Amino acid sequence: MVTEACKKNHVTVNGQVAKPSKEVFPTDKITFRKDQITQIITVLDIPENRVRAKLVDIYRRNDTPAEAYQHLELLKLSKEHYRKNGTGRPTKKDRRDIDEFGNEIVNEEDAD
Repeated sequence: MVTEACKKNHVTVNGQVAKPSKEVFPTDKITFRKDQITQIITVLDIPENRVRAKLVDIYRRNDTPAEAYQHLELLKLSKEHYRKNGTGRPTKKDRRDIDEFGNEIVNEEDAD
């Protein structure tokens, strides 16, 4: 998964696009996009051997701003507001309502 992201130039280390074989060092900032949030991770130390997933947090610090997580929560709430999960695709009436709502906004902007 991470290798694919690196090949698609979605991962940067210290502002430069990273290849999958890029070596990282302490104080490096790794930036990537996950769940519609740009995550920023700072490498604190490099372990000598592989470690369990529970211990990874000892070697990294999450510097992602709190506003990014709040924005994600707002996105989730806005999606759930119109259509609850598991209710299927919109009906013809729902699509007409959506189109009508979009046209109202455009018409209001034209009137100004």
